[in-house]
Amino acid sequence: MIGFWISAGAMLVMVALVLVQALRQGKATALATPQAEDLAVYRDQLAEVERDLTRGTLAEAEAQRLRTEVQRRMLDADRAHRAAGGAQPSGNLWLWSGVVVAGLAAAVGLYSSLGVPGYPDLPLSERFALADQAYAARPTQDEAEAMQPAYLPPANLDPDFAALVDKLRTTVAARPDDVLGHTLLAQNETALGNFAAARQAQQNVVRLKGDSVTAEDLSTLAALMVSAAGGVVTPEAEQALIRTLTLDPRDGWARFYSGLMFAQIGRPDRTFALWDPLLTEGPADAPWLPPIRDRIEAVADAAGVRFTMPATAPGPDAAAVAAASDMTPDDRQAMIRTMVEGLEARLLAEGGTVEEWGRLITSLGVLGDTDRARSAHEKAQAAFADSPDDLAALQAAAEQAGVAP
Repeated sequence: MIGFWISAGAMLVMVALVLVQALRQGKATALATPQAEDLAVYRDQLAEVERDLTRGTLAEAEAQRLRTEVQRRMLDADRAHRAAGGAQPSGNLWLWSGVVVAGLAAAVGLYSSLGVPGYPDLPLSERFALADQAYAARPTQDEAEAMQPAYLPPANLDPDFAALVDKLRTTVAARPDDVLGHTLLAQNETALGNFAAARQAQQNVVRLKGDSVTAEDLSTLAALMVSAAGGVVTPEAEQALIRTLTLDPRDGWARFYSGLMFAQIGRPDRTFALWDPLLTEGPADAPWLPPIRDRIEAVADAAGVRFTMPATAPGPDAAAVAAASDMTPDDRQAMIRTMVEGLEARLLAEGGTVEEWGRLITSLGVLGDTDRARSAHEKAQAAFADSPDDLAALQAAAEQAGVAP
């Protein structure tokens, strides 16, 4: 940067010198009128009269007459010279020199505010080409995950919680086609910050559900892929986002992560087009609002868009679980408990699917609330008493929670 400013300063000095020299030449050009040339001739004529008088070839009376005539012509020529703009006050050069310096100083100030020192100027077509190259050069999901540090469980992890998660892992490994088991495993691995394992479990959920997969399932998978890849939206995550938006074009997380992908490849214009509507659509407690608010002003600047931040209050949401990698174990546990309590309240008030009841039962078991888990199992059994398959799924959930009769 020092070299840049030295070079820029040298160029400013050279430009100033060129402009001042141009002003000086302009003044000289203005002085060189036809009348100015006549004045030079008349001065020569006066000098010639004095020489002739000295040599004695011209009488005094005749010399005086010639002087008077030449001086009269000089006065006429001088008046015409001034009328033609040939006479300029000597202060004009300093005035315009000051204007040049002020203009260059304003240019420096404007560049300091709007410019990016050291950043090369790129045509729009070249920027798009670079974005296409960055898009094609993204690492795969496996490559991105391999570049992340090895997973380490939280140092103060509750031993009982760890034992329950280990048991869940063993159970899911023995039942590879258990959708509910993989769903619970994805949630618990996410709670532990083990995003690679959570991504694999959620991928199995999506695979096993097949045509019945929901936009929420796919959005959760995409979020876990991004978290497991260290924040990079890989091609596999992009495909999950595309499938999510195909099922639900208004899915907030999918639109957020799609915008993040465009920001990562150098297309802030497309990022802004995706993020700006999310700020105004709400809801006010949408979990994707805080990360958008943190970045959208820089995105708007990069896209060359005038932007004013709307007033929208952010807040937490269950979908933010995949973005909780920086939480402490206690905070993560509190977040899980809040989610479980919300699920329990909804199911007791409105009912729900067998998968949701199974998730509630096992989650309460992981939290150590065996009485509530047992009560939830009994209520779910009553709700699905006519479906042997659903009762079998609930029994499996109760066994995982340690409350099976």
